[in-house]
Amino acid sequence: MAADMMRNYPVSPLANRRGLKGGQSRIGLLLLLPAAVAFTAVILYPFAKALGLSLFEYTIEMNAPRFIGVSNFAKIAASPDVWAAFATTAIYVLCATAGTLVLGLAWALLMNQPFRGRVALRSLSLLPWVLPSTVSAFVWAWIFNSRYGVLNAFLMEVGLIDMPQAWLSTPQGAMLAVILTKIWLSIPLFMSFFLAGLQSLDKEQIDAARVDGAGNWPVLRDHILPHLRPVLIIVVVLGVIGNLQQFDTIYALTQGGPVRATTVLSVEVYKRAFEQWDIGFASAIGVLWVATLMPPAFFYLRMLVKGN
Repeated sequence: MAADMMRNYPVSPLANRRGLKGGQSRIGLLLLLPAAVAFTAVILYPFAKALGLSLFEYTIEMNAPRFIGVSNFAKIAASPDVWAAFATTAIYVLCATAGTLVLGLAWALLMNQPFRGRVALRSLSLLPWVLPSTVSAFVWAWIFNSRYGVLNAFLMEVGLIDMPQAWLSTPQGAMLAVILTKIWLSIPLFMSFFLAGLQSLDKEQIDAARVDGAGNWPVLRDHILPHLRPVLIIVVVLGVIGNLQQFDTIYALTQGGPVRATTVLSVEVYKRAFEQWDIGFASAIGVLWVATLMPPAFFYLRMLVKGN
């Protein structure tokens, strides 16, 4: 009888909600499990391994790593090459991000205008983003080639230069080449963000500004840019993060040269680990490299949390 009474006793709504939430939590954890395993295997474990190796001296001549504490980090502090790589990375990130921001916004404004063939041109604009970055790097290496490059042919045709220039053989030319390549690769992504923001802009507001006699620059400054401010912040943060991680296009174009002119932190880590085989020192540089990625990544995640 007691069992029958318990079965017939009504369950409170609060208990039902608790049970439902508990079940939902377990399902959520199960759905997150594959991503957590992938994150641990691909990112967390390699970073923990690099962090551990940064405390050891480990070269190709050694049978086993030797613990040296923070000596690798002290060695970094005294290394002019590593500091030069930091400076080169800062220049590369600043120029590539700023160039992509300006050109991506300009292209988005153009793609937002009504004209025949707009849809096809928008689709073609995504081509640099779809192509593998290494393939794009080889295309740009052909463009900058000193003997048969398209850039030299064009500049000689219009009379701006008298003889072919070895663009990738000079520090300034090589840095310009890697920056332009990265800008070309990133413009489609930035354009997509800006174009999405422009689609939500009230056209009546722009039309009213035009009626009041506002030109292109006042409309851009007073209406479009304030409306795109959240998008601008997001693309800048994503651009900085992506450019800090850039390796393949730079290495395919210049291998970090000439004379270390394009040796950013990613290339420096590769050279130390796989050319000089100084695994411990390369791991220490990699740890500091990750540390440079953490502030913009934290800022971006904080924005996402606040947005939700």
